[in-house]
Amino acid sequence: LRFSWASGGGLVQAGGSLRLSCAASGFTCDDMGIGWFRQAPGKEREGVSWFSCDDERPWYTDSVKGRFTISVDNAKNMVYLQMNSLKNEDTAVYYCAAAVAGDYDLFDSDDMDYWGRGTQVTVSS
Repeated sequence: LRFSWASGGGLVQAGGSLRLSCAASGFTCDDMGIGWFRQAPGKEREGVSWFSCDDERPWYTDSVKGRFTISVDNAKNMVYLQMNSLKNEDTAVYYCAAAVAGDYDLFDSDDMDYWGRGTQVTVSS
């Protein structure tokens, strides 16, 4: 698997929306999980949203529940993160990541096998 590019970041006002996209060549949802992490300045990288392919279930960290939606297009090898009602605290560099199914703890960045390039999201007041 290789994450070839990520896009969709940018500057948006609080309350606005962005859609992040990440291209994952060689990704097969059958035996992997895939999702998004973020890292704000001075903070550790944290898990934001995850899609576990084995049970086809999305996961969200509490701070984004009800605002963010993850989706996976297996045919196009793409993973998306729709972000609505953005807040200042969502400002961070967002990374797509993937891991072999059954071989990771949810939202544990140390367990990720693959990382994409980051895309900057900046939310202004």
